[in-house]
Amino acid sequence: MSELDLPPSRDTEDIRFRTRSIVLRQLPFLAILALAIAGVAYTNFSGKPLIGYWEFLALAIGVVCVVTEWTERDDRQARVRLVWTQALHWIAVLVTMNIMLLAGVQQLLPAPATSLVLLMLLALGTFLAGLNLMSLQMGFLGLSMALAVPAISLDQAIGALSDFGCGLRDRPCHGFLVAPDGYASI
Repeated sequence: MSELDLPPSRDTEDIRFRTRSIVLRQLPFLAILALAIAGVAYTNFSGKPLIGYWEFLALAIGVVCVVTEWTERDDRQARVRLVWTQALHWIAVLVTMNIMLLAGVQQLLPAPATSLVLLMLLALGTFLAGLNLMSLQMGFLGLSMALAVPAISLDQAIGALSDFGCGLRDRPCHGFLVAPDGYASI
């Protein structure tokens, strides 16, 4: 009987179980990261701010913080403290996000910037939660969301430059026609 014909050994099953266990433990963080990337992509393509989406994501991250750290706390007092500190932390993030949505503040920001500000506040809250919980995964998640803000800004700036210059002569360019002499006309 060759090695290929032998049934899987106990070591192989242990490795598969450990791999599944690691993936399952990382699943909440991967789900939040996927939701953040989806929000960034939607903001990028639609150009519309996702106000309620980022608030929902803040609540979801708060729940993930509590759920993933729950088993690390041994006694009831530590668990109650975990819930209260995370609740206060995420309430502060949500209040700050809603201050940015007040009419007086909105007058100072262009519409596309609102979603970026909310995402940056969410990234900061996530990173700080990671520091507070000593969670490498949560800190990385916050850092990833923070890095998405300049990526979106750069993409929007490149899109604005390409819309302005178009580079195509005698072709429509978002309401403008670039004449052969190089000047745009409406």
